[in-house]
Amino acid sequence: MATIPKVGFVSLGCPKALVDSEHILTQLRAEGYAISPSYKDADLVVVNTCGFIDAAVEESLDAIGEALAENGKVIVTGCLGAKGDVVKAAHPQVLAVTGPHAAAEVMAAVHEHLPQPHDPYTSLIPPQGIKLTPRHYAYVKISEGCNHRCTFCIIPSLRGDLVSRPVGEVMQEAENLVKAGVQELLVISQDTSAYGVDVKYRTGFWQGRPLKARMTELAAAMGELGAWVRLHYVYPYPHVDEVIPLMAAGKILPYLDVPFQHASPAILKAMKRPAAAENNLARVKGWREICPELTIRSTFVVGFPGETEDDFQRLLAFLEEARLDRVGCFTYSAVEGAKANELPGHVPEELKEERKERLMELQAHISADRLAAKVGQTMTVLVDEVTPEGAIARSAADAPEIDGVVHIQDAAGLKVGQFVKVEISGSDEHDLFA
Repeated sequence: MATIPKVGFVSLGCPKALVDSEHILTQLRAEGYAISPSYKDADLVVVNTCGFIDAAVEESLDAIGEALAENGKVIVTGCLGAKGDVVKAAHPQVLAVTGPHAAAEVMAAVHEHLPQPHDPYTSLIPPQGIKLTPRHYAYVKISEGCNHRCTFCIIPSLRGDLVSRPVGEVMQEAENLVKAGVQELLVISQDTSAYGVDVKYRTGFWQGRPLKARMTELAAAMGELGAWVRLHYVYPYPHVDEVIPLMAAGKILPYLDVPFQHASPAILKAMKRPAAAENNLARVKGWREICPELTIRSTFVVGFPGETEDDFQRLLAFLEEARLDRVGCFTYSAVEGAKANELPGHVPEELKEERKERLMELQAHISADRLAAKVGQTMTVLVDEVTPEGAIARSAADAPEIDGVVHIQDAAGLKVGQFVKVEISGSDEHDLFA
């Protein structure tokens, strides 16, 4: 019997890149390739890169260099691949370079450098495809690209304009995942609330019934599958208000990942952020009135060109009043190709870092207060890890890898992927204890 060709895989970047990796891995397995966990056992290596900020570019180039040193045969894909000249300049010996969301091009390169004779026995794969996440949760990417032109972002130049997946296809994938044992579906895209805009909210079909390609209808349908449904990358457009009642009714998780990015009108205008004119404080208050248990996560950029101390104080005041549950903060990075690089008033690096520290210090107090209010509550959590010392789980308020966790002291009988009710006995700035 012929030796089965083996492909090594390195996946870097955000959950959207992770889904691209899963699609490529699924296709590799569908065609009978084996996936190698090590460089030395692989016949070639695919590196899915990130190219969003300078640190990510450096990490990606280092990963490519390591794969070349350890294996020698490397195919590069992902966002850094969209800057093919950068990859080729640093590592001219790579076999091929493709951009993001390019499974077909990656497979063509694999076929060229590692041909695979068809074998129906090794080509069998599970209907949910190959996943890089633990068995009990999975990311579902509902669209690719973005129609916005935020001045600090180069995603549209890397991934193109918004292209929504057919709603029936998305629902079939979600259904297959739940049937395979997935307990939590994490909905991702570049702009989740814009889902369906490009196809004028075209009606598709799922289980023989019509279903509109629109965020509200999609979320409601996913909520029927019996798994947790968590929405990420939701821009605060007016129609986002429609999903809050679904959360209040327990159809989907009471959790919104909303990238506000700033609170100063001048900075939001310079960023060309969508929904910059919305009164986001009023929106947050309105959402919590409908769904008091709502968890809101957001990210902010400090040190954007032209940001004054007054602008930054407006941001701190926003956080004080909004009392967001989870916050991430980044200093402005002058990504090559971003329009914001041309703006005047660039902020010194040390001042950027100082503002980031001040913001995160404030948010740590807010987070600690909000978590302390949960002590004494009984809540359902999803177990992620079980060790002799206890278990690590997540509540409805905790997305994997980016939010806090619930530490369970008595893990007797608990299993990964299991839902369990616990009583919260303590808290700190980030986590809960039970």
